[in-house]
Amino acid sequence: MRAYRAGSVALSTLAALSTACGGAAVPAAREAALPGQSPTESPARSAQPSPTATRPLAGKIVVIDPGHNGGNASHPEEINRPVDIITGTKPCNTTGTQTRAGYPEHAFTWDVAGNLKPILERMGAKVVLTRPNDEGVGPCVTERAAIGNEARADAVLSIHGDGAAPSGHGFHVIMPGLVPGHTDDIIKPSRRLGLAVRNAFRSGTGMPYANYTAKNGLQTRTDLGGLNLSKRPAVFIECGNMGNTGDAAKMSDPVFRKRMAAALAVGLKRYLDD
Repeated sequence: MRAYRAGSVALSTLAALSTACGGAAVPAAREAALPGQSPTESPARSAQPSPTATRPLAGKIVVIDPGHNGGNASHPEEINRPVDIITGTKPCNTTGTQTRAGYPEHAFTWDVAGNLKPILERMGAKVVLTRPNDEGVGPCVTERAAIGNEARADAVLSIHGDGAAPSGHGFHVIMPGLVPGHTDDIIKPSRRLGLAVRNAFRSGTGMPYANYTAKNGLQTRTDLGGLNLSKRPAVFIECGNMGNTGDAAKMSDPVFRKRMAAALAVGLKRYLDD
């Protein structure tokens, strides 16, 4: 997330996500037939699945915010423009960080978001992305918050990779702090969202909590425009430290990024099911 200056999940949930990601579904147990009835006539086999069972997030709106953008580095005058985030000013956006091998944060966040979106959509959610591709500039942090507000999102998830010292590793979730008159109504639901995302990400990926910041994988901040300006439950996740060799290897692996997306889907579903 820092600017780069050089340029045990339930089996039923796992089964659903495995199918959504293209894996084989866990076979259902054979139901017992009633007396005088063949197994194929069992009520469990003949009953149609309910809409809520097949599309549990129907009617829910999720905004996914893939951090940064691929064209930011070539437009410094635009992304360095200061914007008001209530507690101060920040650059409109930044270039993000990258691994030592050159894999950029903006590409990482875009890929995770691209894997997460169809999983949520197959569960019935309407998903809104804050940017349409990985080739543009911005949008500013203020505009990203506005997208979630205008969509009346039930949950907003901003995806990032950190750029800390190489000795630091692990992930953490950032929740909004109290900015009187602005974040009062979203603090409690955002904390529930943060806990759900943290727990699912830890369980689904095996990634440890960050050892260099936050506490037990959770942090509260009032210096992020995406949280200060949000009127909807919102959290950021730093999925790992791209400056750390071990974290970078996982984040650069397309298979592991799919695993991250599946874990985030579990966390969002748990929160939205409450």
